[in-house]
Amino acid sequence: MARALAAGAANARGLFSRLQTPLPALRAFSTSQPSHDVAGPVWNLGRLNHVAIAVPDLEKATAFYKNVLGAQVSEAVPLPDHGVSVVFVNLGNTKMELLHPLGSDSPIAGFLQKNKAGGMHHVCIEVDNINEALMDLKKKKIRSLSEEVKIGAHGKPVIFLHPKDCGGVLVELEQA
Repeated sequence: MARALAAGAANARGLFSRLQTPLPALRAFSTSQPSHDVAGPVWNLGRLNHVAIAVPDLEKATAFYKNVLGAQVSEAVPLPDHGVSVVFVNLGNTKMELLHPLGSDSPIAGFLQKNKAGGMHHVCIEVDNINEALMDLKKKKIRSLSEEVKIGAHGKPVIFLHPKDCGGVLVELEQA
C-alpha cells in the first residue's frame, strides 16, 4: 500500500511539473478562411477602441451601466448617417458602444429583429492610416461593407469589414 501511495505521489509530481512547464507559443491561426498576409509597413493595427452592443431599449441599457454598474456613460447621440443612436460606456481601457436603431431601415433594427434581447454587434479597432489599411485589405481580398470611409461616432473616419472575411465578426476600423 505504501509503495502504491509513493508511486501515485511520484506520478502526481511528474504531472504537476509538466503542468508548470510553459507550452511553446503557437504562431499559426486556424480558420476556415484562406490565410492572408500580415499588415504591410504602410499601416499598423492599434488598440481596441470599443465593443458595440445592440440594445432594444437605449434608456434601460444606459441606466444599467450607469446606475447598477456605476460606469461613466455619455449622453445619447443620434447618428442619422449610420441609422443609429449611440451611448458610450467608458471602461477606462476601452469603451462599450450601446447602439439603438434610428428608424425601421436601420441596420441595427434588422439585427434586433433577429436578436430580440440585443447582443454584441461589432468590435472597433484603431488603425494609424485607414486609407492605406483599406487599400491593403482589398488587395488581400477582404471586403468592406461600403466603398468609402465614413465619419463615425467619434468624428473620425471608419470602415466596416465584411464578417464573412473576418472569422464571422463584424470589424470596424477607425482612424486613430
